[in-house]
Amino acid sequence: KMFGRPVVSVFDHTTANTVKSEVRLPGVFAAPLRPDVVSFVHDQLGRNSRQAHGINFFAGMKHSALSWGTGRAVARIPRIRASGTSRANQGAQGNMCRAGRMAFPLRTWRRWHRKVNLRQRRHALAAAVSATAVTPLVIARGHRVMTVPQLPLVFSNEINQIARTKEASAIF
Repeated sequence: KMFGRPVVSVFDHTTANTVKSEVRLPGVFAAPLRPDVVSFVHDQLGRNSRQAHGINFFAGMKHSALSWGTGRAVARIPRIRASGTSRANQGAQGNMCRAGRMAFPLRTWRRWHRKVNLRQRRHALAAAVSATAVTPLVIARGHRVMTVPQLPLVFSNEINQIARTKEASAIF
């Protein structure tokens, strides 16, 4: 199982572009690239951070309005029952009317969250990790990795001794 895997260079952080050793690339980098699965799982799991919200059940329906029925050459929408005001005889309560209810209002009992199969989540994670080793895909995402000698970029454990950002940005 381990023989067909490519190797990746381990760099020394003190001197740039100095290869300290080589290690075998983990098997996850051999996973197939599945952008369709990655985008689907990302989209579905992103919906789990939403909070249920909706409008008042009676919003837009709080007018004393009644339809005039047929025979008057006007639409059968309910109309405000009033006199002496410009609001009189105007349409009300419909989704096409001023101050009317919205069409298909949001409800709190909508299915806001999504379940995603465990195996599908694992395939998406493996595909996303393996895509980080493909330089053209990383560049297409907008990352500036032209000066990086190879992807994935692996450093020796001595890099954990760096305490300042100035030292870390001076490596490459």
